[in-house]
Amino acid sequence: MNFEKGKDVFHNNCLPCHKGGRNFILPEKNLKKETLEANGMNTVNAISYQVRNGKNGMPAFGGRLSENEVEDVAFYVLQEANSTFLKKEESFP
Repeated sequence: MNFEKGKDVFHNNCLPCHKGGRNFILPEKNLKKETLEANGMNTVNAISYQVRNGKNGMPAFGGRLSENEVEDVAFYVLQEANSTFLKKEESFP
């Protein structure tokens, strides 16, 4: 899994709804560590499943992203949730 590639995938696909680890569609379902843990989304496998298949307001990206991209973005989200999401503003590269 590659953090930098995951960051690129995140910026190119996820920022409209998840800038800074937020969730602009369902605010209570943000990418903050505590929220991910409470919703059972605190592993790369769980996040990858969500990215591939979507749920509620989130579209499925399985048909748009390769398996490596899915795993990379899941890894990136998990790392950022454990360090900087909601502590800084994500910005476009």
